[in-house]
Amino acid sequence: MAFRKLTAQEIAQLEAQGCSAENWAEIEVAEAFDAQYVHHTRFSGHNRLGAFKREITLPGGLKIHSGIYNATLHNCEVGNDAHLYNIHNYIANYHIGDNTCIENVNAILVDRKTTFGNGVRVPVMNEGGGREIPIFNELSASLAYILTLYRHRPAMIHELERRIDEYAEAQASDHGYIGNNVHILNCGSIKNVKVGDFAELTGVSRLKNGTINSNEAAPVRLGSGVKCTDFIIASGVEIGDSTLVDKCFVGQGCIFDKHYSAGESLFFSNCQGMHGEACAIFAGPYTVTHHKSTLLIAGMFSFLNAGSGSNQSNHMYKLGPIHQGIAERGAKTTSDSYLLWPSKVGAFSLVMGRHTHHADTSDLPFSYLIENNSDSYLVPGANLRTVGTIRDAQKWPKRDNRKDPHKLDQINFNLLSPYTVQKMWRGREVLNELEALSGENTEVYGYRNCKIRNSSLKHGRELYTIGIQKFLGNSLISRLEKKEWKTIEEVRAALQPDSQAGLGDWVDMAGLIAPRGEVSKMLDAIEAGQMSLEAIQTCMEQMHANYYSYEWTWALDKLEQVWGCPVNEVTLPQIRETIEAWRDAVVKLDRMVYDDARKEFDLNSQTGFGVDGDRQQAEADFEEVRGSFESNSFVKAVLEHIEKKTALGNRILERLSAVSHQ
Repeated sequence: MAFRKLTAQEIAQLEAQGCSAENWAEIEVAEAFDAQYVHHTRFSGHNRLGAFKREITLPGGLKIHSGIYNATLHNCEVGNDAHLYNIHNYIANYHIGDNTCIENVNAILVDRKTTFGNGVRVPVMNEGGGREIPIFNELSASLAYILTLYRHRPAMIHELERRIDEYAEAQASDHGYIGNNVHILNCGSIKNVKVGDFAELTGVSRLKNGTINSNEAAPVRLGSGVKCTDFIIASGVEIGDSTLVDKCFVGQGCIFDKHYSAGESLFFSNCQGMHGEACAIFAGPYTVTHHKSTLLIAGMFSFLNAGSGSNQSNHMYKLGPIHQGIAERGAKTTSDSYLLWPSKVGAFSLVMGRHTHHADTSDLPFSYLIENNSDSYLVPGANLRTVGTIRDAQKWPKRDNRKDPHKLDQINFNLLSPYTVQKMWRGREVLNELEALSGENTEVYGYRNCKIRNSSLKHGRELYTIGIQKFLGNSLISRLEKKEWKTIEEVRAALQPDSQAGLGDWVDMAGLIAPRGEVSKMLDAIEAGQMSLEAIQTCMEQMHANYYSYEWTWALDKLEQVWGCPVNEVTLPQIRETIEAWRDAVVKLDRMVYDDARKEFDLNSQTGFGVDGDRQQAEADFEEVRGSFESNSFVKAVLEHIEKKTALGNRILERLSAVSHQ
């Protein structure tokens, strides 16, 4: 946009309208500038003003004209059709975009060269230091996972930190930026903050040293009483109701509200925090806490649902808060649960009661961890058959708040994956080893500071077998369904893997499920200085895109172990047996889930309904509020799933029968 000097007539008009300047010669304006829309404004330093032509309609229908009224500006550039009104102190060293509205604020300023929160070190998981993460605008959950947990590779960590520091330095400026179509209303102090397009800041108390990465597709909204210091806020975030954020990265689609307090923590996509408190946590995607008495501290979580009063301790009292813990993806904590760090909770496990013996259940996923007389009892695999686990897996994709087409986090929502199935495979071996070591008639087995009852061991082993059969069958049928084949040779050819990538152990990098071998290749390239931050992001996106190719390579390797021969020698009866086992496993698990769902509609669940009548009235009241068991959408979906999967299995078996007759 071209600028010009003010005319003598315009200066006279501005002075008549209560304006003043240290030096009118340092004021530049757009060609179409109209002085009638600048009143009672004091100018200091070098300022540029756009053209104010647009009329703005406020909520309630009040119309005002764009322009500058009752303000002090120092070294600022104000875009076209911006509206600045009642700036109580001043705005200094800012570029303000087109169509932006700023009203009733205390002060907006940059007072030094700043990186706007980029490069701030966050002592995640350990308040005493040792895992400090430099935050920046493009930080993803998977990159933060590497920075946090791969400290055994110091050269690689140093290379990542060097590149992030270079990025932060590239963001440094002694001038701030407030984007286009931004609304900043009734706010306090905003200092050293960069604000992206279409952001809405209403009643914010204080912002200091940070970046708000708002855009038109995914605006950021900050509300009344919010205080943020040393922060990066990603697109699509909503923070309100006096929430406190200090030294934090807040990922895409997160929601904080109701006086939540977050300090020295990382939050990634779709986290929600209300009422409670977080300190030094790594909150992977979908970490959710909605209760006033809940504290998350010094831990790593993802897909977590924290119950009311959930708490952890990280103190070794003579040396301070040095302990840390991990709850793998899908963990849940019930009301008043407690974990003494260090502990490690397996994937999709439920924690009930108080646990002070440093349990490690990572090789026994889908379990219940239950307190009984101060001991931690483990019920392996129990969560595989619960309605809550299945419902969670279904709801996460539906609750993805990210509207930004550029998604930082690569999130795999699969309940069963090589990551969880390898743990069930290992879990089954663990249970067999315990039984062989202590005897099959032992009443209670000891395992990593937990106790496992005999019945729980046997049932857990059965559930793991069913889960493994379901996953391997799913992978096999998906492969056969997408291919054309008429002979056993063509069947074997259809089952060939796309590549060897995917063999071996898998990892869950805070949402991104990938083969450890592929991750190691990327880390080697980073350490060698061969990958930029953009290349690392692209590499992780490619790993996410190739998931199903990697998954089949892993699943086929396990199937070959089950078959006892390579895929080139597999027979039709072996394939049929695998599919039949899959069909039975699907039906068994769905029936267990169906029976678990029925508990939600039993007589005990109807307690408190129909309070002034008899049992019949209670049942009628319950059905009116909750609906009937048979009409419940989830229950109907389970029954439809049984029919659909049974038909799919039968269809593939029929095709295989045709092959066997040739």
